[in-house]
Amino acid sequence: MSGWWMRVGSGARPAGGNGAGPAVRPRARFRVVALPHAGGWPSAFRSWWQVLPEDVECVVAQLPGRGTRINEPLVTRVEPLVDALVRGLLELEPLPYAVVGHSFGSVLGYELTRAMERHGLPPTLLAVSARQPPCFPSEPPFSHLRSDAELLEHLTDIGGMSPGLVDRTDLVQSSLRAIRADLEAMETYRRPPFGIRVPILALGAVDDPVVIDERMYLWSLETSGDFSRQTFTGGHFYLYTPANAATVAARLVPGPDLHRSEPFLPHPLARRP
Repeated sequence: MSGWWMRVGSGARPAGGNGAGPAVRPRARFRVVALPHAGGWPSAFRSWWQVLPEDVECVVAQLPGRGTRINEPLVTRVEPLVDALVRGLLELEPLPYAVVGHSFGSVLGYELTRAMERHGLPPTLLAVSARQPPCFPSEPPFSHLRSDAELLEHLTDIGGMSPGLVDRTDLVQSSLRAIRADLEAMETYRRPPFGIRVPILALGAVDDPVVIDERMYLWSLETSGDFSRQTFTGGHFYLYTPANAATVAARLVPGPDLHRSEPFLPHPLARRP
C-alpha cells in the first residue's frame, strides 16, 4: 500500500508472543482512517488497534520525516499533504470508513473528508479531536517559529515530550523537525470557503492546556450534516488512552456490539456547501 498509510488492525496484528507472524483475521468490513498529532508516528494510535474489533481495519497516516520515511523531505503545507493522503487512500480496497484526527490530525482529517466528498467517496463520520475549528485560525506567536528549547518546553508542558529529553536535543532533533513542519502546516492553514456534508463528532478534554474545550462545539459550523460532541479528561493526549480509545471507537464503528453514547443532532447554523 501507499507509503502515506500504514495498515494496522485486521490482518496486521501479531498472532501473539510466539513470533509466528500475523494471525489470520476475518475479512475487514470497515476501516478507521486515523491521523495523529503534529510529529506523530502511526504508533500513536497503537491503543486503537488494540481495542478495535478484529474485522475492523485501521490505517494510520505516516507523513514524511518519521517512521520509515524519516529521511524524506518535510512538507509544511496542508494542501500537498492532503493531496498525497487522498491518492494513497484511493489505492486501498474500497470499504466503508470513518475518519478520526487528533490535534493537527483534525485539520488533515477535515480536509481529507472534503476531498473524499469531491471524489464521491465520503466517510460515514469525521471525528475531530483536540483542535479548535477552522473559524479560529492560529494566530501569532506561532509555535513553529519557537527555538528548539522553547518548543521542547512547550511539548513537555502539554505532555507530548518526556521531561528527561528536554536537555537531549541530540536525541530529539528529527522529531522536532517533523513537529515543526506539522505545526507550520497547521498554523498557516485557513478555513476553506465550503464545509462538508459528513456528520462531525467533536472530541476534547476539559483539562486540555492547548484547546479551549467549549470551542469544539463550533465544529458544528463546518458541516451541513449531523453534529455531536463528547468531552473527556486526560489532557491534550487523552485520545490515546485505551479507555478513551475504546469509547470513541464505539461511536465510529457500526456493529451490533457497538453503539453511540450520544445522539447526533443537526445544527441549525451549519454551513452548507
